[in-house]
Amino acid sequence: MSNNDIIARLLRVLKPYRGRFFLSLIMMAGTASTQPMLTYATQVLLDNGFGESGPHFNLWLVPLILISIFALRGVFTFSTAYLNNWVLSRVLNDLRRIMFHRLLRLPAARFHQESTGAMINTMIAEVRQVVDMITSVFLAFVRDSLTVLALLVSLLYLNWRLTLVALFVVPITAVIVRYTTRRLRALNRDNQRVTGEMTQVVEEAARGHQVIRIFAGERYESRRFEMRSDALRGYSQRITVAGAATVPVTQIATALAVSVVVVMALHQAQQHEITVGEFTQFIMNMLMLLAPLKSLVEVNGPLQRGMAAAETVFAMMDAAVEEDTGSRVIERARGHLHLDHVCFQYTPLDRPALVDVSLEIQPGETVALVGMSGGGKSTLVHLVTRFYAPTSGAISLDGIPFEDLTLASLRAQLAMVSQNVVLFDDTLGANIAYGAEQVDPQRLDAAVKAAHLQDVVAGLPQGLQTRIGENGMRLSGGQRQRVAIARAIYKDAPILILDEATSALDTESERAVQAALDELMLGRTTLVIAHRLSTIERASRIVVLEHGSIVEIGTHDELLEKNGAYANLYHMQFAAQAALPA
Repeated sequence: MSNNDIIARLLRVLKPYRGRFFLSLIMMAGTASTQPMLTYATQVLLDNGFGESGPHFNLWLVPLILISIFALRGVFTFSTAYLNNWVLSRVLNDLRRIMFHRLLRLPAARFHQESTGAMINTMIAEVRQVVDMITSVFLAFVRDSLTVLALLVSLLYLNWRLTLVALFVVPITAVIVRYTTRRLRALNRDNQRVTGEMTQVVEEAARGHQVIRIFAGERYESRRFEMRSDALRGYSQRITVAGAATVPVTQIATALAVSVVVVMALHQAQQHEITVGEFTQFIMNMLMLLAPLKSLVEVNGPLQRGMAAAETVFAMMDAAVEEDTGSRVIERARGHLHLDHVCFQYTPLDRPALVDVSLEIQPGETVALVGMSGGGKSTLVHLVTRFYAPTSGAISLDGIPFEDLTLASLRAQLAMVSQNVVLFDDTLGANIAYGAEQVDPQRLDAAVKAAHLQDVVAGLPQGLQTRIGENGMRLSGGQRQRVAIARAIYKDAPILILDEATSALDTESERAVQAALDELMLGRTTLVIAHRLSTIERASRIVVLEHGSIVEIGTHDELLEKNGAYANLYHMQFAAQAALPA
């Protein structure tokens, strides 16, 4: 994105708060106007207060005028700070809200392509840099520009010839800024990329702390962190050098201009063309001009950091969301699923994950998907949940093509229990009734009983109102699995997907939960992915997948009689179990 595009986007974000924003600009203009007021007061004091005849005004006017100027400046400065924070805190919240809403609607493929750390860094750190840029760059630029303008008007009014000499520094400053802009932008892009990588390393270290310690990965993780840390230090140093190199050149040019102005002003004073007060006012204005000019030169560094961050932020805000082409809504499906010659590839470079899969699942039928790892079981579930769309072929629900159904309507028909249980840092009750606008207490209690969670609830200090920590860290693996099952029971969807739903349970818990699942599966279309074949013997049909294709379909007994792929898997698994020591 070009700078103009980024600035235009930022102005649109500021638009809802333009009233207070413009009021802030007026306060900045007021602050800028107090600079020449002070120098003018000094000029009047010198020319009229130190002559041989003494002051020509009441001495009490001096503190009155000075206090008034500084009081006025204080009011303007405070108002500017208050209004800026009022506007920019809301802009920050708006940007994060837009990005978070976009995050919730990103396609599943985006989460496989981009690291979690990079997304977190964009939403938390880089959006903060954008707002800091508005604060420290645009607003400072406006404030300093207004100050420069006020002082220049005063200088031109006092002595236009000396002012032209003083302006010698401006084109030099512009050339320096233009030269450093491109390099700073490139350095800041690389800096943001490495910052995202560092965030990912920290996030993985926190999430995988048990694995790191058990497998003695501390040194490896430390090296990963140090590599990113050293890279960040290098980029920081180069950014500082690129930005700071402009300052001494500007200062030398400024010193040269000031020196020439002083010599010319002294010559004019000898010719009685300028008074002592006017000379002092001119020099004070010129020296006051140096600080805002220096700020305007130094603003290029944070400007380029903010622009690079804004590119990343706006790229996420503009990211394509899940395609929702459907317009039809169904209240409750019967559960008739039909896959018609479905093929799928994750990317054009990958081998096909599904090849010409045709499968019809009747309402209330339980279909188990089995096969070796990489056979296509999880991919088929991804298509049924519409996280991905088929490369070719079609899928329908109750005779309605998937693409004709709205995503919300389709997913309202689905409940899922996965081996990778995801829980939220909220109460146990909120996790079970997740997604419900209003919780039904009776339905919640029924789900707890059906998932055999009564002992868990009784053991928590506040029962269902107890917060269970990040991803349910206060619960055991088996308890977390039962919470996921209770969540599916509470939703009461007509289609159920079970992906190793009892994998984390001990034998006793598995029996209890399997009984609950059997009750839950009654009258529902159920897709079961299971590696332990003993858990699917009672399925209506078993579908065997190899290399993305269906190679066998039948009941447990039928497939054993065929002595094919399923029978081989079954005998291999039970032979391995028999070989285990008792």
